[in-house]
Amino acid sequence: MKKLGISIAVIAFILFAFRAADVQVGTKAPEIELINPEGKKVKLSDLKGKIVLVDFWASWCGPCRKENPNVVEAFHKYNKKKFKTGKGFEVMSVSLDRAEDAWKKAIADDKLVWKNHGWDKDGIAARAYGANSIPFGVLLDGKGNIVAKGQELRGLGLHIALDNMLK
Repeated sequence: MKKLGISIAVIAFILFAFRAADVQVGTKAPEIELINPEGKKVKLSDLKGKIVLVDFWASWCGPCRKENPNVVEAFHKYNKKKFKTGKGFEVMSVSLDRAEDAWKKAIADDKLVWKNHGWDKDGIAARAYGANSIPFGVLLDGKGNIVAKGQELRGLGLHIALDNMLK
């Protein structure tokens, strides 16, 4: 009986420690620090002062790959715009791929032209943001606060959210 109590306690601790967070609109975005395709660190905090879409995706995710052209279009449309709380729009792609080569190939194939790509192979950033399914996006203002998240940022919704933030 004592072993069963210890086992349940260990399982409960593991589930608690590795559960996904639930980031809320109006809160500060958790920091993300990942490795980019060149093996260098890329940090979300380096984009402060810009409007940022944190875009969780993977090369094997069909809906993600279908959404990528929309994100590329938004990047080109808003990248140099002036916003109420920031100057310019950036995308930080956070890949949940397990295979590095597939991730890099998808970046090239889908023409993801922005420079902020991070490989979240262990799912740490995804858990911090509560990205339980992909595609999943979180939109940040220039101060690093979450202004929108989830399904409302897919398709035309991303463009509407960005339009509403323009100066």
